[in-house]
Amino acid sequence: MIDSVVSQNKAAWEHRAYEWRVSHQGTPQAVAAKLRADPEKSLRYHASYFRDVAGKRVASVCGSDGRRAVALSLLQAEATVFDISEPQKKYALELAAAAGVRIGYELGDFCETDMEKYGAYFDFVYAEGGILHYFHDLDKFFTALYQLLQLGGTLILCDFHPFTKIASANFGAAKAESSEVDYFDSGAYNGDVAYKRFFSEGEQASFPNVSVRRYTLGEIMNAAVQAGLTIREFTEHPGWVNPKWPGEFTLIAAK
Repeated sequence: MIDSVVSQNKAAWEHRAYEWRVSHQGTPQAVAAKLRADPEKSLRYHASYFRDVAGKRVASVCGSDGRRAVALSLLQAEATVFDISEPQKKYALELAAAAGVRIGYELGDFCETDMEKYGAYFDFVYAEGGILHYFHDLDKFFTALYQLLQLGGTLILCDFHPFTKIASANFGAAKAESSEVDYFDSGAYNGDVAYKRFFSEGEQASFPNVSVRRYTLGEIMNAAVQAGLTIREFTEHPGWVNPKWPGEFTLIAAK
C-alpha cells in the first residue's frame, strides 16, 4: 500500500509543477537574485538555527524547488535535497546554477533513502513546509530522519500544527464544520496538491489527487521520541488567518 501511496503522490507533485513554480514564484534566475540578496530571509524563523552553518552538511527533506537548499549553500553549507518530483528537481538545479552554487538532489521515496550513502552523514536535517501528512508511516519517516543525522546532529522540523485539523477542517478540497471533524482520526484521505488552486477551474479537473494522513500532536511527538531523537525545543507559531490560533510548529531535536 505504501508503494501505491508514493506513486500517487509522485504523480500529483509532478503534474505541471515546473510550470507553476515559474508562473507563481518566478523564473529560477529571478528567484536566485532574491536569494543572493538575502539568503537568510528564505529560511524564515529558522534562520537563527543556521547562523554557523558554513561547512556543515544539511539535508533538506522534501525540499521541492530547492530554495532552502540554495539559501543554505549561499551561506556556505553543503546542502542536499531529498524529494520525489522530477520537475521540482529540474527547477531546483536551475535555481542553484543561477545562484552560482551547487546542491545535491536525491530523487525518490525519502523513506527508502540509501543509508549506506547518507546514514549519519548530516549535521542538520531540515524538514519544513508541511510535509508530514504525505507520509503514511510516521515511524518509518522519523526513523529515516534519525538515520540521516550524525551523532550530535540536529533535526529542525516545521509543519502544520495539528490544531488546524479542527480549526480549518480542510483535507484538500473537502471542508467541513469543526464539530464534524475527529481530531484523533489519522485515516488516509485524497486531497488536492498544494498548488492546484492557482490554476483555472477547467485545468484543475486534470490534476491527480494526493493521499494524505493528518496526525495528532501526540503521534508526532511519540514518533520522534521512539525513533531515538531527543526533543530540545517545541515552538508554536501563530496562524496565517487568525494569529490567535496556532498555524505551524517547529520541533528541534538531537541525535
